[in-house]
Order: sequence, then C-alpha cells, then structure tokens
Amino acid sequence: MTHRKVITYPTKPEKEKAFLVGIELFNHPGDLSIEDSLQELSMLCDTAGLEVVGKTYQKLDKINPNTYIGSGKVEEIKVFAEELLANVIVFDDELSPRHLRELEELLGNSIRILDRTAVILDIFAQHAQTKEGKLQVELAQYEYRLPRLTRAWTHLARQAGGGGGRTGSVGGVGLRGPGETQLEVDRREIHKKISNLKSELEKVRAHRARYRQNRKRSQIPTVSLVGYTNAGKSTLLNYLSHANVYVADQLFATLDPTTRRIDLPGERQVLFTDTVGFIQKLPTQLIAAFRATLEEISESDLLLHVVDITHPNAINQWEIVHNTLIDIGAGDIPVITALNKIDLLPEPAIKSLGTGKFFDAIPISALSGEGIDHLLETIKAHLFETFVDIYIHLPYHEGKLISLIHDQGHIKYMDNRRDGVYIHGRIPGRLISYFQSYKIDPSTETIKG
Repeated sequence: MTHRKVITYPTKPEKEKAFLVGIELFNHPGDLSIEDSLQELSMLCDTAGLEVVGKTYQKLDKINPNTYIGSGKVEEIKVFAEELLANVIVFDDELSPRHLRELEELLGNSIRILDRTAVILDIFAQHAQTKEGKLQVELAQYEYRLPRLTRAWTHLARQAGGGGGRTGSVGGVGLRGPGETQLEVDRREIHKKISNLKSELEKVRAHRARYRQNRKRSQIPTVSLVGYTNAGKSTLLNYLSHANVYVADQLFATLDPTTRRIDLPGERQVLFTDTVGFIQKLPTQLIAAFRATLEEISESDLLLHVVDITHPNAINQWEIVHNTLIDIGAGDIPVITALNKIDLLPEPAIKSLGTGKFFDAIPISALSGEGIDHLLETIKAHLFETFVDIYIHLPYHEGKLISLIHDQGHIKYMDNRRDGVYIHGRIPGRLISYFQSYKIDPSTETIKG
C-alpha cells in the first residue's frame, strides 16, 4: 500500500468581528458628519485587522457620564452583537476609564470594548519601523493604558510592546486578567516604563535639535509635507526624489519621517520631509509622544499641505489639518496647498478647482506628475523670492540672527535697547522659522517703520 504524505499549510487566523458605535451631539457637531466619521472608523478597523460587521449611532444632547451612550442603546448594541456574532465593540470617540468599566459590566465578558484611540495606537504599533517610531508608539500606548488598568488586563509580561508586537487584540486592550494585587504591580511597572521611555525620547529630541541646528547652518531650507492620512504625501516625495518611500492605499502607511534633498528650478536645493498623516480626533497621547517628530514640522521653512481633492470630505480634512498645525505650534509657518490626485478627476472638475478655501491651491497628480513643475516653481518663489514682514525682539547674544537680517533681509527700523534689539524688517519666507521664538506683537510694542 502506498502512503501519501499530507502537506498542511498554516491558515490565517480568523479576523475578529467588530461592531461600530458613534454619537452625534446636537449642539456640538464634529469635524465630519457622524456617517462619514463611522466610515473612517471602519477604514481604521480594517487597517488594524478587524472585520466590521455593522455600525450604529445615537443622537444625544450630552454624553452619558456612565455608559457614554444611553442605557437603552447599550442593550440594543448587545443584541446586535449577538445577532452579528461580533466579539468587539468599537466606539468612535475615546472612552473614559469609567465608560470602559461600565460598558464592560453591561456587555459581558465575551465582548471586548475598544475605542478609536486604541485602534489608532494599534495601527501605529504595526507600522512603526525605526527605533524612534517604536519608542514613540510604546510611550503613547502606556500613557493610554495606565488610567484604564482594570480587570480587563493580564500581566504585563503578556502585553505587546511598542515595537509592533501583537497579542491577538487591538492595542493590547481587552485581555482578561487577574486581581487587584497584580494590577498594582502592573501600575508600578507602567510608571517605570513611561519614565524610561520619556528619558529615551528626550535623547532623540536633543539629537533632532542638534541635527536641525546643523541643517540651518547649511542654509538649505526645509519643506515639510503635511496632510490628512492617505492624501498622497509619500507618493509625492517618491515622484520628486525618485526614491522608494513606502506607499500603500491605507491609513497611516507612513509613520517615520523621511527626508530627501530635492533640486528646484534654477539649481536651488531644498530638503523635503514626509511626516505622519493627521486625522480627526488624533489621540493626545500620540501628539505628546511624537513631540520630537512634530517639532520637525514647526521648525520648517515652508509647509506643503497635500490634499486628496477626490475625497468627498476634502474641505473638512483641510480644516482638520489646518487646526492641528495651529495646535502643534506651526500655525504661523507659510503654507502652499497642493490638490492631489487630479488624474482621477474629469477635465471639467479640474478646471473648477481653485475656489473657496482652495483659491490659491495648485492642482497636481503625484502619480503622473501633472502640475509638479508649477508646484516646484511656486515653492522656489516662496523660499527664495518672497519676503515677509517681521517684528522681533532679539537678545544681544543672538548676533548671528541680527547679521542674517542684515545679509539677506531688509531692515525698516531698528532700536537698540537695554534688553536687546527691536527690529521691523522683511526677510525671505524660508527664514521665518529662525525668528519664531522672538516674534512680538507690534500693537503692544513701540516699533516704528
């Protein structure tokens, strides 16, 4: 008898089934409509490896302090989960520790509760590649976990680290664990890990600061690519630099900043830096953890805001990015807006661009290269030919900056006072970041010119 050898192949684990829940407050509308926000949450869940089987939302005057949604809605969701075989409920906002505890009690041990923040943190953990990126994500995860340590946690030895490791649950949230004594041990361990991670990231921050100082001495201006996640920033950087930055049609495909030297028309050189994409309801833990990276944006000479003009919420996404830039201290940096993906639009639609908020934007296709020459000429004009007014107070030890204005700018008025030099002048737009720390309000200071 002949025995046949049976070859078996490993199968992918079945995806967890997720049911999505959101709320719409009557007097506090969000950046996106509730339907669009839940659609975005669905994309986040898909990127994180969850299968979305249903969604619902509730209109409320205010958030329920105990269960986030109304008690009747909780019961409704429990029924939905049973009918759809959902084992994960994902909420569209960040839940407080109290909300999490109450919902776990009401929905039972068989259902895990996640929120938008937990899903985003998990995506970041999967995509971080560099040591810095992994440190930043790990810190954000622990900052999020600390106030939420409940019976839903196992010992830290079984938790995924910030290096993209997985434990079979999104962001490590929702695992069932031991009692209060072990939780106290875990709390102390997390405090210690947070302290160590912050120390490591301060070293990274200092290294970045030294790198920026060296870069400024080279007089090569920096352009940061900013925009909503999946707007096409990495595709644009690849086209400009003929490089191979990772690109994927998914949210947060790029986390770690990438810098390339680009030649502008007229043999001018600039540094283009691709940065992490923004999103509505960006977790505060991520903003804090990614401080060193976000400082790259706030220290740029120019921001290139890439907008996916084919997206139905393009204007809302533009506003979210604009407001986030203000929040991270980059609101005063000159911005050029590029309306990307025009290769997907019909010709009449392309001709109608450039109105409203986008009246001075530049239509481009990062894929085909259409409009890129015009974009580069505009960047060149902003960096090397456009001058801006500044009112500054420079201490005397900043002699290099005083010389910089004399060499490359125009001084309209200068007053040497006891505490430093007060100047009203005009400088090339690319130099504005050098003087950010010394800007003053001319309405509160006596500066002529």
